[in-house]
Amino acid sequence: MEDSSEYKVEEFDEEILREYDIRGIVKKNLTENTAYTIGRAFGHIVYNNYKKRKVIVGYDGRLTSFSLQKALCTGLSESGLNVIKIGLCPTPMLYFSINNLNAGAGIMVTGSHNPPEYNGFKMVLENKPFYSNQIQELQSVVKSKVLKISKGNIKTANIIDNYVKRILQNIILDRHLKIGWDPGNGSVGITINKVINKLKNTTNYIINEKVDGLFPNHHPDPTVPKNLIQLQNLVKKNNCDIGFAFDGDGDRLGIVDNNCNIIWADQYMIILAEEISKIYKNASIIMDVKSSKVFFDEVKKMGCNSIMYKTGHSIIKDKMQEINSPLSGEMSGHIMYKDDFLGYDDALYVSLRFLRILSKQKQQLSRIINKYPKTFSTPETRFDVDESRKFKIVEEIKNRLIQTNLKLTTIDGVRVDADDGWWGIRASNTQNALTVRAEAYNLNALAIMKKNIENQLKQSGVKFKFSS
Repeated sequence: MEDSSEYKVEEFDEEILREYDIRGIVKKNLTENTAYTIGRAFGHIVYNNYKKRKVIVGYDGRLTSFSLQKALCTGLSESGLNVIKIGLCPTPMLYFSINNLNAGAGIMVTGSHNPPEYNGFKMVLENKPFYSNQIQELQSVVKSKVLKISKGNIKTANIIDNYVKRILQNIILDRHLKIGWDPGNGSVGITINKVINKLKNTTNYIINEKVDGLFPNHHPDPTVPKNLIQLQNLVKKNNCDIGFAFDGDGDRLGIVDNNCNIIWADQYMIILAEEISKIYKNASIIMDVKSSKVFFDEVKKMGCNSIMYKTGHSIIKDKMQEINSPLSGEMSGHIMYKDDFLGYDDALYVSLRFLRILSKQKQQLSRIINKYPKTFSTPETRFDVDESRKFKIVEEIKNRLIQTNLKLTTIDGVRVDADDGWWGIRASNTQNALTVRAEAYNLNALAIMKKNIENQLKQSGVKFKFSS
């Protein structure tokens, strides 16, 4: 096995090889050598198995992303691939670039919504997510010592104007809207002004648009209510019709309505699905197991086929292609459009589609949401557990629940449905964490659902209490 003079090939720490991507703590279990090795191993797979030997590389605004990207590009070029760097950008712009530049593969250097000390890599091959067993294969390639240095090249491309033009395509607003935007100091800050400057019939208010890998104002995760407080204040101060929040790399969307209420993904997906139901007959729309029963019921009423599936944007994108779904998503805010788009999760594009729908409505967003059944729910709550225990805990809970007469779904973790609500527990595939959620039609039932979660976790040795 040959090495570059600047970097060296190293076997991966198994903990960073996650289900959907590679992710770890920089200088602890993820280094520039890790990035270089990914380039060499991924490049080896592409070079030896696929005709297209062009790969696109982008990186997010984290302080370590540029240096990791440099090492990655070196590894990719030394595997014989032709590398095109598109620079600092949101992840969806990388996805777009793969199509726009006719490349066979792409890698985004990003820590997504993780804390600043984390970073990672999202990979695409032949317009499909590179994940699960494919990620594990990288380790096998490294261990097999088959890597040889070949000569590729590294070039740069400026793709941002083409990207902005594409996501604004067919976006026409029928009435004037006042909009609050919060990129959260993530990489959407690179594109947001270019987009809203071309978005007609709007008044726009932006906060936290400067890309800053320290995330000084709040953590860039729109599924956590405290991270939306600044956006809620912006919407209230300026009497906005709607507010949008983005995660660190721009593939997850949070929404706040005109009354500053958080509209969770399984709620705003009902509105997106209603438009789809008028375009397609019997459209199949996927949402993950953490989503509201109301979503599945309402989408069925529209004449669509609502499908409950595993959590994970990569898994859902694969399933979308399999069943030709025009729109699918998950509770965390990864929303994928295939209708008039390219089938991947682009939060900025989804916000534009939502604005187009809202502009055709005479009612405010809060009134539109209120026409659907009212429920009480916890947010998607994530908490740390030992990495080696997270899947075992869920398996223990599943084995206990199988012995009961409860209505149980085990496609991904455990979900228990009842007449007055549901509750669920699953292991995160991206963090050393468990994710829990409960929903009910009244507060008393919700309290019972929450207690069920706490009791099951307690039986498996996990101390967890919902905040009041």
